[in-house]
This record gives sequence, structure tokens and C-alpha cells, in this order.
Amino acid sequence: MAIRRLPETTVNRIAAGEVIERPAAVVKELVENALDAGACRIAVTVDGGGRTLVAVADDGCGMGRDDLALSIERHATSKLADDDLARIATLGFRGEALPSIGAVARLAIASRAAGSADGWRMTVEGGVPSGPRPTAHAPGTRVEVRDLFFATPARLKFLKTERTELERAREAIERLALAHPEVGFTLTADGRPMLRLDPPQGDLFDARRARVGAVVGRGFGDNSVPIAFERGGVGLTGQVGLPTYSRTTSEGQHVVVNGRPVRDRQLLSAIRGAYQDLLPRDRHPVVALFLELDPAEVDVNVHPTKAEVRFRDPSLVRSIIVVGVRSALDRAGHRTATHGAAAVIAGAIPGSLPYRGAASWVPRGMAEAAASYHAPLAPGFAQPTGRVEVANGNPGDHPLGAARAQLHATYIVAQTADGLVIVDQHAAHERLVYERVKAAMAEGGVGRQTLLLPEVVELEPAAVERLVGRAAELAELGLVIEGFGPGAVVVRETPAPLGATDAAGLVRDVADDLAEIDEAASLKDRLAGVCATMACHGSVRAGRTLSAEEMNALLREMESTPNSGSCGHGRPTYVELKLHDIERLFGRR
Repeated sequence: MAIRRLPETTVNRIAAGEVIERPAAVVKELVENALDAGACRIAVTVDGGGRTLVAVADDGCGMGRDDLALSIERHATSKLADDDLARIATLGFRGEALPSIGAVARLAIASRAAGSADGWRMTVEGGVPSGPRPTAHAPGTRVEVRDLFFATPARLKFLKTERTELERAREAIERLALAHPEVGFTLTADGRPMLRLDPPQGDLFDARRARVGAVVGRGFGDNSVPIAFERGGVGLTGQVGLPTYSRTTSEGQHVVVNGRPVRDRQLLSAIRGAYQDLLPRDRHPVVALFLELDPAEVDVNVHPTKAEVRFRDPSLVRSIIVVGVRSALDRAGHRTATHGAAAVIAGAIPGSLPYRGAASWVPRGMAEAAASYHAPLAPGFAQPTGRVEVANGNPGDHPLGAARAQLHATYIVAQTADGLVIVDQHAAHERLVYERVKAAMAEGGVGRQTLLLPEVVELEPAAVERLVGRAAELAELGLVIEGFGPGAVVVRETPAPLGATDAAGLVRDVADDLAEIDEAASLKDRLAGVCATMACHGSVRAGRTLSAEEMNALLREMESTPNSGSCGHGRPTYVELKLHDIERLFGRR
């Protein structure tokens, strides 16, 4: 078969497929052009989910006649004045967006350069240009895209419903609006206003915080902590959600690199790593992170959609995200999400609005570490399961209040200065034990306690092989085991922070954890999962009656332990109800 050159129109349509895959891509490319043009306000109009019309109007610098004619030529751009791809400081730089759109749709551009008295209009239909022609137009640019994919009808069948495509377009606008809080945005869909983001007042910090609240949601502001971290010339700012404020997908993770919103796998992996021992495996954190670094240290010329980036030093960026996020969460102390109380209120009062009150902010170091909870119950406090026991103490002295009762031998009820707190004793103590194990590892190793009678645990041969192969690393965690034939191991020592524990159950669960860890991976690299398993075995169980002193000791250590608002598996450790919430439950408000 003879080789031939493809017609230019076919080449353009093939290239367009890499850039323009759906209406949201059109919106993204046109809004990025408006931002690069220095626009202060951008108005987007979408009809028919973007199939019928996508229009973007801005008040940027505009274009003259010659620039307008060049703008629809492939690889013609105003973004690379010195042709330096190593220091890209603009959102666009390829010169592909407008010609790609013009190759598959009916494109019309009207523009007037700042300081010019003349406006110009140009059209492109299926890759065929017409114009420029004089037109009346305000300073700035308006781009209209009609009948998307009319020149490539096969692409239409891959589009989703109008509602879905509109939602994707809205998400594209919101991500760019988050990255540029100084710019105002509006979205009109089928004649109806759908989104309005006015330029916030104040400095960049205030503007960004207001924009984050508008885009991610007001509840995020109440359930997040600020982050500001810098290392090696890379700055990280923004807000990170509390572990108990999470979602079922990663759509709530917003990352901006030098003003460019990205969906990069290595960055999302770093975020997941920062929350690895704070969230259940099927939950995802909510964050709004802004990375600032030298443009020469990041390559944005990776993919036509510019959604991915590559860093010159990826390990540095990952460590900044992990350390920065964890430091911010540690400063949050025992805070937990406010929507737990909101769910109680909303479930009890039909039609009630979600609670939007701010969660308390508690500094660390409020109390000394409490005594071990594995000591026998104090004389006089070993009451039958289910008995309610009132404890003394001033609730106003501590953020988590004073313990008043234990319900069903599982939940601690504490009175605070302005409400009450219900604590899951097992989940709360699990976090405390977990933090002790981690701290011991950081200081050189976990202390061990020798079993009076070594315990033989029967396992499958594969599980025995996994455990024996990791015996040296498990010993650093305080768990000393030896092989005992092909189908068993003998446990000689267990981690001291766990106290009296079920050695057989602990070993079986650790063996299951090891089955999910790659053989080449170090246990220290996957410490979170194994430590969480150990902490679960070393914590106060549901069904155990606690004394008043034990309950209050648990509350005090929660107040001084980072991340104690959630257990090692990501479940909340307590729910707080303010007095006004309780009054609403009884119709007093």
C-alpha cells in the first residue's frame, strides 16, 4: 500500500481530538486564553450541554486585525515570546486550542485590542477560515463555538447527557476560578444563571480563602485547617480537610501548580500518602493546595490537555505535600468534622438545614499523657455493664469536657461548657495507642513485653512464610516471632504499648496486612497499616466498663494527641452536640 500525505483538514481534525474531547475542554481552553489575556471578568455561556453553544467573553487585552488572523493558525501563539519551553509562566503555550476548535465546530471570534478604536471578527467552519472583518465590539474578546463536532459526527456518540456535560464544564470553570481568585466568573446555562463568583475583596490570602469556600463548599471551611509550608524553594499553601470530612471520590481534591489546576497522579498519590493512616481505604480527603515554585523546576509540556506536570525533583515535592499536610493536621489536635452533629440534627428534624457551626480549635499540649488504660479497674468502679455512672469535674476546664456517664459499656458521654460530647471509647483509644507506637518507632523502636508462656499460633504455610520473612522488621515494631514448623509460628514478645493483648489474633491480622504489601517494600514504608492493626488489638474494647477516672483520662489524652478526632481506620472518635443543637432537637429553637 502506497504512503501518502494526509490532507491538512484531516490532520487538523486528528490533532483536535487530542485537545478537544468534550465541551468542558472547549470551556477550559477558552477560559485559559482569557486568563492569559489579563481578564478581570470572564463570562461563560453554555447551551445544550455545550453541543449547541459555548461562548466565552472577557475584558482582557484583546486582539488587533493581524493577531486575530494568526490566532487560528496552528502553533501560532503570543505566550512564548522567547521560545523558552523550560520556563512556561502562562496557562497556554501550544497555539492549538483555537485551530483545534475551528477544525471540528463553527467558530466565531470577535475582539478589540485595548486602546484601539476598531474591533474585528473572524469565523472558522470545519477548518475553513473567513475574515477578518470590521465589527463593533467592546475592548476584550468574545469567542463563540457552535455545533461542536459537526465536522466529526462520530465524536458525538461519545458525549454524555447534556446535564453531565454541563456539570463537567462547570467543574472546569471552578478549578480555574480556584486558581485565580482575583478574577470574577459567571456561567449561564440555557439562559439560566448557574454560577457567579465575584472577585473577592482584600489581599490574596483573603481572596483565596473566600474563593475556596465558594468553590469547595462552605462546610469545607468549617472542617479544614490552613496549611503554609516551605522547603527547598517550593511553597505549599491552602486548606486541608479534617480526616472525618471526606468523600467517596477524589473529586474534592484541588491542586494548583503555579496558577495551573492539575489532576496529576503523583500529586494525588502524595495527598493519599499524607492521609494514609487517617482515612478508611474507600474514602478520599478534601483539599485545596497551591504549589508555588520556579517554572524551570516543573515541566507542563507533558500532555496536550496540560492537566499533568513533571517535576525536576518529584521526591522533594512529594515530601513537602506529605509533611506539610500532616503538620497541619497534627496542629488540629482532636478536632473532628462538624457534619457528624449535622447528621444528627438533620435526621431528627425533617427539613432542617445542615449545621454550619465552626469546629473548635485546640492547641496541643493541653494535658499530660494519661495513665495506662490496661490497669485493673479501680476498686469501687467495676460496675455491671450498662450502668450509668456520673463523674465529677468542671466541664468548662477542658475542650472535651468532663465525663458524666458510660452508655452500653461502649460510649462515653461528657459535658462541655456549651454542649456534650459522645466518645467511642474503642476508636478513641485505638488512635492514642497508634500514636504511641509511631512515636516509639521514631525514637528507635517499640518496647517489648515478654510472654510468660510463648504462644504457638497455627497459620497457613504461606502466612507463616510471610511472617518469618519479615521477622526482623516485626521485631522493630515490638512483635518477636519465630517459625514453628511449616504451619505455625511461636510468639515470644508483643509490643509493650499494647498491654495485655490477644497475641494469636494480632499475629493473624498482621499476616493479612503483609499479604497486601509488596515483597520489595519495607515495613517502615507501610508502617501505617501494620501500626493500625496493632493499635486496634491494644485498645480498650467496646463492652468494657470504665471508671470515672479512666474516662476522664481518656478525654484528657485525646486533647493532647494529634489526629485524635479519628481512629487509625478513619472513623470518627467522637461527635459533639452544641447546646443550641440539643435545643433544636427539643423544639426550643
